[in-house]
Amino acid sequence: MLGLGLNIEAQLWALIFVMIRIGAAFVAAPVFGAVSVPLPVRVALSGAIGVLVLAVHPIAPPAEIFSVTTILSAAAEALIGLAIGFVLQIAFAAPAIASEIIGTSMGIGFAAAIDPQNGRSTPALGNFLSVLMTLLFLSVNGHLVLVDMLVRSYAVLPPGGAWLSPDRLKDIALFGGYTFAAGLLLALPVGFLLLCLNLLVGMVSRAAPSLNLFAIGLPASLAVGVVALALAMPAMGDYMLVIVQEGLDAAQRLVFG
Repeated sequence: MLGLGLNIEAQLWALIFVMIRIGAAFVAAPVFGAVSVPLPVRVALSGAIGVLVLAVHPIAPPAEIFSVTTILSAAAEALIGLAIGFVLQIAFAAPAIASEIIGTSMGIGFAAAIDPQNGRSTPALGNFLSVLMTLLFLSVNGHLVLVDMLVRSYAVLPPGGAWLSPDRLKDIALFGGYTFAAGLLLALPVGFLLLCLNLLVGMVSRAAPSLNLFAIGLPASLAVGVVALALAMPAMGDYMLVIVQEGLDAAQRLVFG
């Protein structure tokens, strides 16, 4: 086994060990985990925050680097970081669900664009709501809250024996249900108006089957959807702030219980 004789080597291994949890959180968390953020930037941020963690919580490096205990400890650190970032990522999925509901009702579900968060093709409306959610997350200093949470997590879940309990893993699964409820509520103002329009078009089509309602229904859905989005956007923005806060609270409950 490889021992740590030199002091500088011990500090280096301690920093690398601390960076595992921080780096895993940055991989899964929104904003930091976006494909537009280069990998060297994530590594540099993990190292900088790791130095702060070592200054606040003196953490001893593992006695033996290449051992089963060290590997399990590193896996536990990665699990905690991924869980913290994943909870926030779950909250960021609510606008995507809302965009699917609204876009399908408006008839623009085929319009797609590249999402800067994950690099995949998503509906254009979902891309807009995702960017808006990111700006709101930054406006309430959610990125700073995440960094502060990671630093303080070492006092509650110290390295070496920090495995998440089954109850906390269950809370992550249950929080996934909140995403679907939040996405539905986020799309409710626009979706309700579009549903009423579709019901009206259906009634007219039954009353006058000879009319070409396809040529009327699609432009009407687009017009009503755009107007409804413009009117409901302030309320949707306020509710997105609630979603961001719920995600941060869920991450804090995951760490601090």
